[in-house]
Amino acid sequence: MFLSEVVDQTFKKLKSQTANLITLSNLSLGGFAIISILHNQLNLSLLLIFIAALTDRFDGMVARKMHIESELGKQLDSMSDIISFGIAPALLLYISVLNQYDFPGMFFTIFYIGCGAFRLARFNISENDGYFTGLPITVAGCLLTLCYLTIPFVSGVLILCMTITLAVLMISPFTLKKM
Repeated sequence: MFLSEVVDQTFKKLKSQTANLITLSNLSLGGFAIISILHNQLNLSLLLIFIAALTDRFDGMVARKMHIESELGKQLDSMSDIISFGIAPALLLYISVLNQYDFPGMFFTIFYIGCGAFRLARFNISENDGYFTGLPITVAGCLLTLCYLTIPFVSGVLILCMTITLAVLMISPFTLKKM
């Protein structure tokens, strides 16, 4: 009887942390993307950011389906998102193209990250009413990451402008219905 109780308790604890484990995989993928960028493996970092986006999509879905949503999970998700969709995409574009613009390239790289952090903080203190205020950082991060693929075809100034635009859209007051 004792062994079955231990197994049951262990299963309940694992179940309660399922969404957080998925969220931590998002963070891990973002961290790995950053390390890949530092090792000049930019194509790998692009792939890792997109895989992180998939895990980000599933963590909340799993939490809702399993009725294990928590304030801790919400905060952990935001911290993971700033790594995977704030820092990693910004660093990818900075290393690949924005560094040629010296201070403006550095400034707008950091501006993008700051706007992403602001957007996540605003989301964490707002009511969950079925709408996002501003462009979600996951969307902005994926769009910025896609810009990496356009480098051979467009001007670096256009990528700089896209970085600024996505940053401003994240902190804008417009609302989008959650899907």
